[in-house]
Amino acid sequence: MQANKIDNRSQRWVVMGVSGCGKSEIGRRLAHQLGVDFFEGDDDHPFRNVAKMAKGIPLDDADRNEWLLSLQSRIAKAREDRKGLVVSCSALKRSYRDILRAGDPSLKFAHLDGDRALVESRMRTRAGHFMPVALLDSQFSALEPLTKEEDGIVLDIRKNLEELVNEIILRSKGMI
Repeated sequence: MQANKIDNRSQRWVVMGVSGCGKSEIGRRLAHQLGVDFFEGDDDHPFRNVAKMAKGIPLDDADRNEWLLSLQSRIAKAREDRKGLVVSCSALKRSYRDILRAGDPSLKFAHLDGDRALVESRMRTRAGHFMPVALLDSQFSALEPLTKEEDGIVLDIRKNLEELVNEIILRSKGMI
């Protein structure tokens, strides 16, 4: 492999944003395009967290800590194994992203950004998810945008899925 060529198969990405923005779908598609594994971050939530959210009670930092450390461990394992990985995770706060990044300092973030009305309309049409629309305001309140110091890209969720994935791919290749 040439020194200036980026190996997409060894990159690790977190697809982030508020609930209902499309993290899982974009994450799956991105992983497929990169030829790497996808992990649904919600699957690592302890049952008590899922139960709390299902009751319409927002998680606090303490609730999220065990979950974030579990995801950090998955990311660190992929890094150790020199494997790519895409994880869906809200990663709402910089401090949460710092926990995840401790598993891989080269971790990249794709922030799926959209307005509340659009996200709410999407949440109302999805079935079988534990996160109620009632918690959407708490998600937007907690959200801290990516900073210039963080390796990532912000994407407008009004675009179609293919365009969003292609933008991340271009970013993964250092083209944007």
